[in-house]
Amino acid sequence: MNSSDQDPLEPVQVSQTPLERFEEYLLSRGLRKTKQKVFLVERVFSHHEHFDADQLMEQLPSKGDENYVSRPTVYRTLKEFVDAGLLRSFELNGRSVFEHDYGYPEHDHFYCLKCGELTEFQSEELTRIRDEIAREHKFRVRSHRLIVQGICHECSSRRNSRRRQDRV
Repeated sequence: MNSSDQDPLEPVQVSQTPLERFEEYLLSRGLRKTKQKVFLVERVFSHHEHFDADQLMEQLPSKGDENYVSRPTVYRTLKEFVDAGLLRSFELNGRSVFEHDYGYPEHDHFYCLKCGELTEFQSEELTRIRDEIAREHKFRVRSHRLIVQGICHECSSRRNSRRRQDRV
């Protein structure tokens, strides 16, 4: 999943680092803190991007190299990150996509069906409408996910320029 060249959303102030929050989660569940899990927290939170497990695996050291993490450990740890509230997971074209949740503001996405670009945006207007509708239905909102699918400007422009060439 590509992230757009647009400026990333501003992080939200949090009391713990992602690693501290994950350590607290592991301790509360009686799970072990391993160097592979620590490496994955540091890797995943070193920069903001949307990714799936395969894309993460491609960025990790190979077998035999320092900090190698096996595929089963990656999948298991990603699930723990979601359970710990560090990452959110959602389905996109039949794949589980992950994004930062901890320390990151609530937001929505535009998804280009041509190039796969996933663009984040925030809208106070959408949030206001959501909350208004929830009040009407006596519903307490905990979170929401909106992914608007369509064609991005760049792909749309490319398509139109090809059509003009075809007419000449």
